[in-house]
Amino acid sequence: MRDIMGMMGKVKEMQAKMEKMQAEIAALEVEGKSGGGLVSVTMTGKGELKGIKIDPSLFKEEEVEILEDLIVAAHKDAKDKAESVMAEKTKEMTAGLPIPPGMKLPF
Repeated sequence: MRDIMGMMGKVKEMQAKMEKMQAEIAALEVEGKSGGGLVSVTMTGKGELKGIKIDPSLFKEEEVEILEDLIVAAHKDAKDKAESVMAEKTKEMTAGLPIPPGMKLPF
């Protein structure tokens, strides 16, 4: 019976940590860059796009496709950074728990 009570305590503790981590991720802002910094994108940890900065030198009609590609690349860079931070926070939170390899949190 003690094991079950201890396990329930750990579950509640992990739930509180998970809620805290989700709040931190929601407040997180990351910046992705491409084209050597000519295009930068700011987004939240939840993937909401907050802003785009484009160097004026890219505002040429013949370079529209390049600009489009740079925006997509900057967004991917920001998304990758946000996912990296989330993975690190999850790893810290679940340290020492017997979670199967490859299981992704939060669920």
